[in-house]
Amino acid sequence: MIGTQRILAVCPARGGSKGIPLKNLTPFLGIPLVARVGQLVREIPIIDRAVVSTDHSEIAEIAKKFGLDAPFFRPPALSGDRISDAPVLIHALEEMERLDAVRYDIVVMLQPTSPLRRPDHVIHAIEMLVNEQWDAVWTLSETDSKSHPLKQLTLNSDRIDYYDPDGSQIIARQQLTPVYHRNGVAYVMTRNCLLKGRSIMGKRTGALLLDEYLVSIDTMWDLELAEYIHTKTRA
Repeated sequence: MIGTQRILAVCPARGGSKGIPLKNLTPFLGIPLVARVGQLVREIPIIDRAVVSTDHSEIAEIAKKFGLDAPFFRPPALSGDRISDAPVLIHALEEMERLDAVRYDIVVMLQPTSPLRRPDHVIHAIEMLVNEQWDAVWTLSETDSKSHPLKQLTLNSDRIDYYDPDGSQIIARQQLTPVYHRNGVAYVMTRNCLLKGRSIMGKRTGALLLDEYLVSIDTMWDLELAEYIHTKTRA
């Protein structure tokens, strides 16, 4: 709880995954990715309740073993790879308010695929939401200039073109306006943002910029890179 506001953390961890089979159970330095979320939540005392939203019994069991509750299973309609985050979080929030008979004012989404997150990242995002009265706060990282949209290309029958025609005017990286990407460390939002706005992005969404190496895991290479970074930076 922060002030009088009760906080629900939700770890979305379905069983299906195309890049890495059962990705959310994949070990990161020997510990399943979903388990690391449970370990992290134990270090964030302001979180009142932390649950996993899954459709997979083994994920639920591992989550419970490491500190996440699993009081419900995600329905099949919310288990496909084309389901966005908002319906999953809305379902979790409504289920937990029904089961706990309480109102949760803030929802924090903690995806298993960001194992380099730290408790202070999450706490800072929650405090920013409350203190600056945002509808939502997302953690972001600055995108490397080599991956800037104006430097991206398309291929059509082996013919190269600019993804954005303005890219043809870029000579030096100093001409590029910085852009940012979601690093997956934390998404924090108010109850109204979810239930009334039906979105994880409110009308006013703030950015918590994290200036460090972070990896969101989609492939085995991502996993190996994240383990390397963790070993090098936190040894």
